[in-house]
Amino acid sequence: MTRVTRMDSKKAGKRLGLVCIAIFFLAGFCFGQAGSSSLILGGRPTTSGLNDWSEFHRTNMERWNPYEHVLNVHNVGKLHLRWRFKTGGGLYSTPAVVNGVVYIGSGDHNVYALDAQTGAKLWSYATGSSVDSSPAVADGVVYVASDDFNVYALNAHTGAKLWSYATGLDIVSSPAVVNGVVYVGSDDGSIYALNARTGLKLWSYKTSSNYVVSSPAVANGVVYVGSENGNLYALDANTGNLLWSNSAVSLSDSSPAVANGVVYIGSENGNVYALNASTGTILWSYLTDLYVYSSPAVAKGVAYVGSFDHNVYALKATNGAKLWSYRTGRAGVYSSPAVANGVVYVGSGIKLYALEASTGSELWSYNTGNRVRASPSVANGIVYVGSFDGYLYAFGLKKHGRE
Repeated sequence: MTRVTRMDSKKAGKRLGLVCIAIFFLAGFCFGQAGSSSLILGGRPTTSGLNDWSEFHRTNMERWNPYEHVLNVHNVGKLHLRWRFKTGGGLYSTPAVVNGVVYIGSGDHNVYALDAQTGAKLWSYATGSSVDSSPAVADGVVYVASDDFNVYALNAHTGAKLWSYATGLDIVSSPAVVNGVVYVGSDDGSIYALNARTGLKLWSYKTSSNYVVSSPAVANGVVYVGSENGNLYALDANTGNLLWSNSAVSLSDSSPAVANGVVYIGSENGNVYALNASTGTILWSYLTDLYVYSSPAVAKGVAYVGSFDHNVYALKATNGAKLWSYRTGRAGVYSSPAVANGVVYVGSGIKLYALEASTGSELWSYNTGNRVRASPSVANGIVYVGSFDGYLYAFGLKKHGRE
């Protein structure tokens, strides 16, 4: 993305000439909208709840969970490690959390489904290469990409493969599932729209020969996505027709967030941009001291984003005025923030941080065994994040300390 997620070590490998093919597995069992029906698989209902975090952007395309009410600024300092699950490779993607199950891809080539409360493995599915894109879960199907040139649609309850679709190169972009369609970018330079039930291609749009590492955000019938050719694109979600593009933003890895008619995105030129979602006109920009690969989170009139200048920023969504910044240390912030109930969660260096959303004060932090470039998820009182050490971590309150 995370996000998910995207990482510059993988980008560097690609730029040395490593060519992989990714195929995006997008499937859907029910009709219509993602999360709009209640499919039962093996006795487990698969409709996501309001508090779930079903894909990289979350369903509101803002990386904000407005339904989280367990963790707050008063008790987040009491977070402790609930469990951790060891995979055989580094974790770059954002965990999807749906109906009590966590789904995560790993550099060990596997997709995992874990019990969200205990971390017990429910199933795993072996692909042929690293899984760096963040899973998206809708209507009982896990949509996930692998660098083995395949995109997988997996039964969310059993992990059984449902179908696949091949793009021209590997996929780091994370899918968004909206109204029965899966949208995803590919390193072949295209954005794809696939029928979530059948996997058939509905349309594709070629940006250039540059990678599309950015993860699409879909809002009000429009797909917003960046390309490493430097452009931000707005495409008609039904047809793929170009509505507008903006070449002034010099994009790279950051993915857009969309809120209240505005698109927020980071840039390799160090700026955070806000653009009119209808026209692509730049409304404001805020210059940090280094490139911004982190993807913004937008909540209650504030855009939160990390920069490689080692800071997390809170910017006023209407005009880009800096409200606060928090310096994480010597490490750049590649991770994309997640916001829930007045707290901003973000990784930097080997740490996961919880910051007060209104002031930027550090409320809590935890050292993992290696770098945290993945982006966290927050759902049902638990914070999930992956690390380069191969572990997926889950943090929550002790049962007697939930308030």
